[in-house]
Amino acid sequence: MKPNKRSFFKQAITGGLIYFSGDTIAALITGDYSVWRGLGIFIMGSTLYAWEIQTYFRWIERRIGKMDKRRRMVANTSLALIYFNPLWIARHLCIVYLVSGKADEISLLLLQSATIAFLINIPISIGANFVIQNKVNLKYRFWASALFSGLMAIYYSMSSVWF
Repeated sequence: MKPNKRSFFKQAITGGLIYFSGDTIAALITGDYSVWRGLGIFIMGSTLYAWEIQTYFRWIERRIGKMDKRRRMVANTSLALIYFNPLWIARHLCIVYLVSGKADEISLLLLQSATIAFLINIPISIGANFVIQNKVNLKYRFWASALFSGLMAIYYSMSSVWF
């Protein structure tokens, strides 16, 4: 199911707003809010993240379409969990640092923080991704994922401070 341009645009803008909102909350908590950071995260959420996440979810649907219900549920949840892995989290943190004007603070320690945050968050991610992948219609899956990711943006931004 290929989305039309209008629905993609609507989902992209909504995704950008959700990522922006989650990151803004995290930035306010950590005292790192800036207009440039907010704008940068909105742009990333409505372009790169919107495209890649929707594309990946459609790919999952094509790959597991013929599996029985139980295998589909496990595969859906597992593939979503695999996608939002420590490298994805570290890349997101790098983007946050870049749009915050902190490029000089990017180091391999972000990957370490991302790995710890990922491992601690696995039980929550499994539950959330199970619901998103198996209970939410594909048409709304990016929004649901963006909403969860917005909440996780708070956690991931805090994890770069905590871990």
